[in-house]
Amino acid sequence: MLNFSYRNPVKVLFGAGMIAQMSKEVPANARVLVTYGGGSVKTTGTLDEVKAALGDRHIIEFGGIEPNPSFETLMQAVELGRSEQADYIVAVGGGSVMDGSKFIAAAIHHDGETMDILTSRGRSVKQALPLGVVVTLAATGSETNNGAVVTIRATHSKMAFSSPLLFPQFAVMDPSKTLTLPKRQVGNGVVDAFVHVVEQYLTYPVDGKIQDRFAEGILLTLIEDGPRAFSEPDNVDVRANLMWAASQALNGLIGAGVPQDWSTHMIGHELTALHGLDHAQTLAVVLPAMLDIQREAKQDKLVQYAERIWGINFGTPNERISAAIERTREFFERLGVGTTLSAYGLGEQHIDAIIEQLKAHGMVKLGERQTITPEVSRKVLEAAL
Repeated sequence: MLNFSYRNPVKVLFGAGMIAQMSKEVPANARVLVTYGGGSVKTTGTLDEVKAALGDRHIIEFGGIEPNPSFETLMQAVELGRSEQADYIVAVGGGSVMDGSKFIAAAIHHDGETMDILTSRGRSVKQALPLGVVVTLAATGSETNNGAVVTIRATHSKMAFSSPLLFPQFAVMDPSKTLTLPKRQVGNGVVDAFVHVVEQYLTYPVDGKIQDRFAEGILLTLIEDGPRAFSEPDNVDVRANLMWAASQALNGLIGAGVPQDWSTHMIGHELTALHGLDHAQTLAVVLPAMLDIQREAKQDKLVQYAERIWGINFGTPNERISAAIERTREFFERLGVGTTLSAYGLGEQHIDAIIEQLKAHGMVKLGERQTITPEVSRKVLEAAL
């Protein structure tokens, strides 16, 4: 196992009715900037619950944070927060709202150009407003980590950043809040969480037995309960397991002491920035092709994945790997998420621009061994056609 340092300070309030408990977490005299996305938090009553929990505290609302939150939109929230002297943020929504709110928290009192937060990958963050989150979509795990991704519309750039100062103070996770989600968002959420695990699990062995078994438990839960969220849409226990799985997938625990990949995510970011695909859609396209191209470098863990996750313990190692990749692809398709570029109207003619964006953003040595060059990324995209 590799050396590591691990800390996760987020207080989790999990279960039905837990929004009311957030009143104990936010200072009584706080000026709270409440952020959210579209109108769903209003129509479902979640926003009203949050306001009720905040009681007499001064509340400033900012809605309209879009999927793949944009720097341009978030800067409007930053200016509002500054003018209203907000000193606490409560984000109500899924990963995009939470990610965007982390940027807002870092930017309101940032000393310098706010764009630096993104271009420095978060290294320029020296202070941040305290942040609490109310989760309405199980997917990104942003509620229990210190990272975020923001899109710069002007340059078609999707930028990841992180800082120890951006861990939420608390995360309210009420699984019943996910029962009204459209199937597309449910399927996307399961794929997102699944690939988060894979990026930390399918690398090379370092005898991280606990990390492997935890990762495998999350994958098996997603495989079991992901489809059940479709067939049993009112089953809150299923949603509870999916919500906790998504959080555990990216709270840092399974990645501590093991090598990590993230090349699928980096290529996927460019697909979203250039062509507007949902984040999970890009992951479903890139991952099977990436595993196929990297089957030799990842052989030991892929064989383990085939056996422990899909029960494939017959045939040659290469045959097992092929079968496991195919089962992965089938799982994503079963969730309604396409796994080829052509499924989204993209073809070979779009690959050059994606490769150029990877180069422009410094993504020229990706993967756990830094061997995913632009040339390899091109092969992956060609395999995903």
